[in-house]
Amino acid sequence: MADRKAIYEGLKKHFGFEKFKGNQEEIISSLLDGHDVFVLMPTGGGKSLCYQLPAMMLPGTAVVISPLIALMKNQVDAMRNYGDDDGVAHFLNSSLNKGQSDRVKQDVLDGKTKLLYVAPESLTKEENINFLRQARVSFYAVDEAHCISEWGHDFRPEYRRIRPIINEIGMRPVIALTATATQKVQHDIQKNLGMLDAKVFKLSFNRPNLYYEVRHKTKSVDRDIIHFIKNNAGKSGIIYCLSRKRVEELAETLRVNDIKVLPYHAGMDSATRSANQDAFLLEEVDVIVATIAFGMGIDKPDVRYVIHYDIPKSLEGYYQETGRAGRDGGEGVCITYYSHKDLQKLEKLMQGKSPVEQEIGKQLLTETASYAESSVCRRKTLLHYFGEEYAEENCGNCDNCKNPKARVDATEELLAVIEAVTAIGDRFKADYIINLVTGRKTDDIRSRRHEETEAFGSLPKTDERFLQAVIRQAVIAGYLTRELENYGVIRLTPKGKEFLKNPKKFQIVEDAEFSENDAEAQIKDGNAFVADPELFAILKDLRKKRARDLGLPPYVIFQDPSLEAMATTYPITLDELKNIPGVGVGKAKRFGQEFIDVIRRHVEENEIQRPEDLRVRTVPSKSNVANFLIQGIDRKIPLDVLAESKGLENTELLDELDAIVSSGTKINIDYFLNDIMDEDQQEEIIDFFRQSEEDNIEEAIQELGEDYTEEEIRLVRVKFLSEMGN
Repeated sequence: MADRKAIYEGLKKHFGFEKFKGNQEEIISSLLDGHDVFVLMPTGGGKSLCYQLPAMMLPGTAVVISPLIALMKNQVDAMRNYGDDDGVAHFLNSSLNKGQSDRVKQDVLDGKTKLLYVAPESLTKEENINFLRQARVSFYAVDEAHCISEWGHDFRPEYRRIRPIINEIGMRPVIALTATATQKVQHDIQKNLGMLDAKVFKLSFNRPNLYYEVRHKTKSVDRDIIHFIKNNAGKSGIIYCLSRKRVEELAETLRVNDIKVLPYHAGMDSATRSANQDAFLLEEVDVIVATIAFGMGIDKPDVRYVIHYDIPKSLEGYYQETGRAGRDGGEGVCITYYSHKDLQKLEKLMQGKSPVEQEIGKQLLTETASYAESSVCRRKTLLHYFGEEYAEENCGNCDNCKNPKARVDATEELLAVIEAVTAIGDRFKADYIINLVTGRKTDDIRSRRHEETEAFGSLPKTDERFLQAVIRQAVIAGYLTRELENYGVIRLTPKGKEFLKNPKKFQIVEDAEFSENDAEAQIKDGNAFVADPELFAILKDLRKKRARDLGLPPYVIFQDPSLEAMATTYPITLDELKNIPGVGVGKAKRFGQEFIDVIRRHVEENEIQRPEDLRVRTVPSKSNVANFLIQGIDRKIPLDVLAESKGLENTELLDELDAIVSSGTKINIDYFLNDIMDEDQQEEIIDFFRQSEEDNIEEAIQELGEDYTEEEIRLVRVKFLSEMGN
């Protein structure tokens, strides 16, 4: 039995602490007694100390297997700061040259090193295995152990090889640690590491100080983020993006808007990456924009917000990344942007993977989407995912609880779902059950002859989204289970069977709407900005008057979305106006002055406080297709040649040309049009647009489509808008 007094003396001597957090003491005691230990502890719970203190107390060197070079560097630096001998902690990975690697090995063999951090890839090298055979290993610590499981959010195949290598080096106790693991992932970790008999320590996943919010991802997401950061000036924050390109672009956009920010992703050279990480830790910058490669083990307790620019691939990843906020128990704001389009992109990214990996990935995405769209308490949903029950109905610290929706009765719908599961068996996913009860004769349902069951068509008029919400909330309430590891199969629980015998009232909150019709939605602090109706009407009248004076249809001057944006953000200078979607420099100069005069007068007369941070400086695109096309048209290069050189489909080319002329830039495509159409034909199409009150391309195609192709109609429209409006 480990000496309790010695443990406390070690804690004070090596780390300067008087007491432990949570069940750190029990974990450390178990490891010192020679047991295998599995630790499931949320970010900020103090996992590192669970192996660092035993390493300092036991003879020999603890081998810590860790997935990231940046994480190793950070932890080695932290350990060295506790003592006066740099040899106490080292890392062994591909960033070291031979001389440095030899020095590390000598310190280990000389008994100076208590903690040796090793990447799993380095551990598999024969020379390192031979070296560790000679060393006195006290125990093995597998950090970020969720990397072992295919069901974990950061699966790494090399982690699967850890146990055979440990066996080769020499058997010693193993401690596996992770901040996120479902029951399935936990079992995978223990089974793969050969530690099914390990002592298991699980702390609550509840982080009461974290505020969770999901926002609809709209075209104004950059503006929203800038507004949020400026409202939280001086606070440290992390913004996660899925792609390196997005990291670079967003960091640059924030930088030109006077925010102290740096990017971080695996595509950067290691020196720059380390320098950027250190700048964030030392508070030389406020914000780091990063891929998920950033943050594992980063010991910065006062990160005040974590923003997910893109929806994460899994709830485990989301939980771990949000967990980097408020580790000191203080404020921690977690904002996630969500749209169906992002979900579709993530699904496409999985297409090159094996069928099994794709199925796992889709199930993890389904859980994430359910979390994002649900109106149930975020905390309750998260904790349920990790197998923990949260009894409170309202946590008071998430968007859904701060703005609760009315509950609606769903007793009849739940009963129908349970009857369907009873009739067809516990073998089908939610989508199948919904198709069955709504009466859709899909191929799957026909092949199993389930259309012959009484359950088929029992809820013929019920909305699919409502039934999705019923099933999700029935799972949280314990009437059903969704077996993630069995690809999302819905099963009936004893509580569900009891409900079937003795139904009682079951109420749910309906899911949030995430319409893709989001061009004008602009979100601030959870509430959507809407166009000022009075100003919008004034601007429409002005546009009509100006159009009448010039003999043009009103939409040629500014289209409705541009007027709505003006009535939302109140631009009062030409510089501000040119940043309005669909305006640009040309239209701002030609038509803008009257409009900004009217807006300025409206702002002054109504004492409107303009939100200054809504005026966001933009960064010119590095791959500016529009500029390329404009230059090519000036040189009279055929449009099909320009499209081919940029890999554009015809519709993409036409969209680009529409955007160019709609923003006020004049282009002359006569050289191309005159090759494919007579002037009389062009004039007939122009007459249609000249007489049309609305800019409706579908109406034009319907009216003119028998004589002209869609491409011809759209090209002539480009000519018309350019000549008349620019």
